[in-house]
Amino acid sequence: MNPSWTVRAPAAHHMAIPVDDALTPPTRDGTMDSDSALIERSTAEPELFAVLFDRHADEIFRYTARRLGAELAEDVVAEVFLIAFRGRARYDRVHQDARPWLYGIATNMVARHRRAERRRTRAMARVAADRPSSFDERVAERVSAEQLHPKLARALAALSAAERDLLLLIAWGNLGYDDAALALGIPVGTVRSRLHRLRAKVRRALGGIDPFTLESPHG
Repeated sequence: MNPSWTVRAPAAHHMAIPVDDALTPPTRDGTMDSDSALIERSTAEPELFAVLFDRHADEIFRYTARRLGAELAEDVVAEVFLIAFRGRARYDRVHQDARPWLYGIATNMVARHRRAERRRTRAMARVAADRPSSFDERVAERVSAEQLHPKLARALAALSAAERDLLLLIAWGNLGYDDAALALGIPVGTVRSRLHRLRAKVRRALGGIDPFTLESPHG
């Protein structure tokens, strides 16, 4: 049976994931299942994958939009969930939370659009931010966002792709060290050592402001 593509997208964006209209609804809708259990059930009941989309598409969209811009992020997030759907039978069900898996796919998709990310970051470095309270006032209440956000954009542009992926998965994706390691497929010890250096490097570029207290420019 051929799937249709009509599931609602997050935040009113029209993205889609596979749903088979010919299948009858399951006896349980899956909304109380863990991600792992839901993915396992979806191998036999593919329409249940829509529940995973509803749970996580918004935050994957926000992360991707911060890196690539909202317009491109719509297409990227649709592709993320299509890849996840097609690969769901290989998901390691030891991991109850699918967010690291989805963020890993999203980060791989961002890598296909490095040029777009560089353009966006450079543009943000040239213009003032339009959200004057989008950083932690306890840390930097006397620093204007107009001054700070271009510095953040320049600091991000100076990082390697691998450094930027790690920093932003934690700072913007809100992943812990273990989850970031899982998303990137690297040891958690590597995450800790790299992040310690990265945090110090970006803090220096921001004049002492911790990058983990900041939201993205135009995010």
